[in-house]
Amino acid sequence: MRLALAVGVLCMLFTAAATVWAQTTPAPPTPAPAAPAAPPKIDSGDTAWLLTSSALVLLMTAPGLALFYGGMVRQKNALATIMQSFIIMALISVQWVLWGYSLAFGPDKGGIIGGFEWIGLRGVGLTPNPDYGATVPHQAYMVFQLMFAIITPALITGAFAERMKFSAFIVFTLVWATLIYDPLAHWVWGTGGWLKGKGALDFAGGTVVHISSGVSALAMSLVMGKRRGYGREPMQPHNLPLTVAGAALLWFGWFGFNAGSALTAGALATSAFVVTNTATAAAALGWMFTEWMARGKPTVLGAASGAVAGLVAITPASGYVSPMAAIVIGAVSGFLCYSACNLKAKLGYDDSLDVVGVHGVGGTWGALATGIFAWKLINPDGGDGLLHGNPGQLGVQIVAILASWVLAFVGTYIIAKVLDMVMGLRVTDEDEASGLDLSQHSETAYAFGGSSYSEFESRSRPAAH
Repeated sequence: MRLALAVGVLCMLFTAAATVWAQTTPAPPTPAPAAPAAPPKIDSGDTAWLLTSSALVLLMTAPGLALFYGGMVRQKNALATIMQSFIIMALISVQWVLWGYSLAFGPDKGGIIGGFEWIGLRGVGLTPNPDYGATVPHQAYMVFQLMFAIITPALITGAFAERMKFSAFIVFTLVWATLIYDPLAHWVWGTGGWLKGKGALDFAGGTVVHISSGVSALAMSLVMGKRRGYGREPMQPHNLPLTVAGAALLWFGWFGFNAGSALTAGALATSAFVVTNTATAAAALGWMFTEWMARGKPTVLGAASGAVAGLVAITPASGYVSPMAAIVIGAVSGFLCYSACNLKAKLGYDDSLDVVGVHGVGGTWGALATGIFAWKLINPDGGDGLLHGNPGQLGVQIVAILASWVLAFVGTYIIAKVLDMVMGLRVTDEDEASGLDLSQHSETAYAFGGSSYSEFESRSRPAAH
């Protein structure tokens, strides 16, 4: 009892003392609320340049690539070939918004793929994301990357031109973009991607765009087999002016492709613009003179193809190398790609429009050249290459090349085999002989002197009774 009373008295005294102290001791000043972090500032010049570059890259697919490929096929397949590039713009634009961008650039999952957090562009708004462009709206970066996602599967169409069913083409494009392009883009460009973490340099898509499309083209050529009559019938381009116009549009649009990848309208974009033009010019000359010496005459198709080879090769290096290095990269690509395109007949595969020789070989050379010529003086955020005292960078580039080759070839081969078993990839022999314009779309690119549908329609419609 006494103990309990003593404890109670002590508690009362403690409470009274605490009350008196609280009443007589001034309260500490209430800390001012932390000032809200300043929202990221959007730079209107950078945003304008990135949106303009996005439009330039879209122009590369259609009309650029559409005309470039459309002129190289036979007349009966011209419209179908153009259609493939055109419809890819619609397909991938929707796929990218729904899930493609989230898989490629969303929150990292083990360095392999982005998560599903950004599906439907949830969380991809109009304020900058510091990881993907600190001075432009996140959606501006998203739509710029969309244009890369569009042109990459469009490049592959040159390998299976003149023989693939349109329905199979639709399914292949969606599956390939999801299972090959999106993971590879995350590896190289996504925050947390494992190749990016290793220090692989790919300024604008040597591995992600050109190696992936060129190597996938090889896999598709092997799975689909040769065109009907390949090696026995003439299959020359039907309209070279279209092809040259397409090449010129590619050259024009490629400034958005490479210089736009700087994400800012400043010195780095300028440097990328200059080396892009320089390498392209050197490659056109390199291909032309190589062909001139080998065959006795330079061809218009060769000059156009050489320019595209130079654009491909400079792409990964465009933000890291000097103009003199660009001349070397371009000239070598002209020689290498010309030689590679002339090997396909000996190797026995039918890559209709030389996607393997130009994009596969050109992209591989460009990624290697980046490891040789990269220079921090051009881009402090990049790295020095072999010629500037860092041989390790070349080793990293080789790892990135091998990883891209394996993913693209093995993945595409499996996709093609499965689709071939499930739905078939090729048109029938009769449809191939008629041409894809008529057999797949009931249209023709050229209708001189009246309708040209009658022959196909008379064979495809049931006889009247």
